[in-house]
This record gives sequence, C-alpha cells and structure tokens, in this order.
Amino acid sequence: MAPISPPGWYVISLRPQGGHAGLRAAAARRGGGLLALSPWRLQGRDDRDTRHALRNALAADRVLFTSPAAVRHAAALATLKPRRGQVWIAVGSGTATALRRFGIDDVIAPARMDSEGLLDLPQLRGLRGHSVGLVTAPQGREALAPALRRRGARVLRADVYERIAIVPAARARQRLRELDRPACVALSSGGALQALLAVLVPPERAALLRIPAIVASERLAAQARAAGFRRVRLATGPRPAQLASAAAEAIGVRFH
Repeated sequence: MAPISPPGWYVISLRPQGGHAGLRAAAARRGGGLLALSPWRLQGRDDRDTRHALRNALAADRVLFTSPAAVRHAAALATLKPRRGQVWIAVGSGTATALRRFGIDDVIAPARMDSEGLLDLPQLRGLRGHSVGLVTAPQGREALAPALRRRGARVLRADVYERIAIVPAARARQRLRELDRPACVALSSGGALQALLAVLVPPERAALLRIPAIVASERLAAQARAAGFRRVRLATGPRPAQLASAAAEAIGVRFH
C-alpha cells in the first residue's frame, strides 16, 4: 500500500468538541487537513426550569433557534411541532436543516447567517405585542434578545444547552506550535476565539495569531483584529465549504 501523503495545508477549527466533521471534509476536498482546537464541549440541560422555559418559548408567536445544537437539545426535551399561526426561524441554513430533520418544513432563515441577518428579516420587525421564543445557550447570540426587546417583543428565552470549557489536548497544541504547512484559522464564533486564547500559553497564542484568520462576518473580522490577528479574510458565509474555500484561497491553493 502506498503511503498516504500529508495534507498540503491545514485549517484550524475552533468548533465544539466532536463538531469538526463538516469542516474536515470541506478542507479535505481542497487538499487540506484539519487541526482541532476545541475550547469547549456542548452539554444539554435537563431540569425542571429548562423544560418550563422551553415550553414557554415553543408557545411564542415566533420561535427562533440560534444553532443546530439548540435544535438537537430542544428536541431531546420536547416534541418540536409548530402550532397554527406560528413562525419558526433559524439563524442559518444549518439550523434550518436541523429543524427539517425533526419534521419542521416551514422554516425561515436569512441569507446572511448571523444576528444581523436575523434582525433584517421582515418577520422580526414590528414586534410590539408579540412574543419571541429564543432557543439558545448562555452567552449565545447575546445581541439578539436586547434588540428584539427594543422592537417591542416579549422574549421568552430557553437555554437548552451550555458550553463547558475544556483545554485542547497537549498534542494538538504542540502541532500548533510546530506547524510545517500553511494554515488558516476558521472563525465562526467570537466566543470560541476568546475561550481558546484564554487557555493557550504565550508561545501557542503567538503561533495562532501569526496565521491568517478566516471569518464568517464583519463583526468577527473586527474581533479577530482586536485579538491580534494581522491577516483577516472574510468568507462568504459560516458554512464549512465557505470557510474552507476562503482558507484555500488565502493560502493560494488551486482546486476545482
């Protein structure tokens, strides 16, 4: 059997533990490998207060899910079934796909898959007298709830999962320090970046900040520059294929 050639470049993923498959596959299609530096893992909540908050959120006039994980963990606690007259909204295409897997076919998602894109939706304007169920996690989409309240909505928040901080494995951090191929960092969460920088030692932080950051929004671009990245490139969106394509282009990889 012929030896397997090492990847020509790497994308560094800050996705939650166990959530790297999509970006790994997208990088591989472009000749790249993946280095996982998860700063946290996701853990579902299952207690009386969470179930009560979720029931209220799912009964709102508009029900808004902020991630595929929010869909999965909500579905573990309650049956997801829209009632007549409700509007169900996803932050982006991945979250909409997760809802469709549970039989929710009538889902609205913005073309721009971030908080700003959500707030531009006509269904989230003119909210006075309406309720919005926000199915999310603590420290998730923190700008959304205040913006919805300013528009007159009664926000019914259900934090159905939480992020548990972890320290990336020593082997992964060593690989970061000793990278011998071109690499980019894929950023789709400012919180993940801050959590990772908080646990890396100075040589590891310096190694991370030396490479280009591929970001999913202008807001993340500003956060990346504030964190110390000197090279920041805006992808066309937060999906794995979009991030991997922007990373390959930043490195100068030619692919079909």
